[in-house]
Amino acid sequence: MKLEQAFGRILREFRKKEKLSQEKLAQESNLDRTYVSLLERGLRQPSITTVFQLSKALHVSPTEIISAVELIIHENSED
Repeated sequence: MKLEQAFGRILREFRKKEKLSQEKLAQESNLDRTYVSLLERGLRQPSITTVFQLSKALHVSPTEIISAVELIIHENSED
């Protein structure tokens, strides 16, 4: 699994856990909804600033997001 895809999958999981739509997450993180969609689909890579904005809106630390991405990449590399 590519890094962008892993980030997108984790972003979607955290967003759904918070019961947020892409639009609401975008509003709360000062991003465009289409950009959030592109991130979730693995078509864009977030900047460190974007990771911090998203983490604040999702009520998690940036470290939690990155750690979850790292875990999913590691799990998929073992297959």
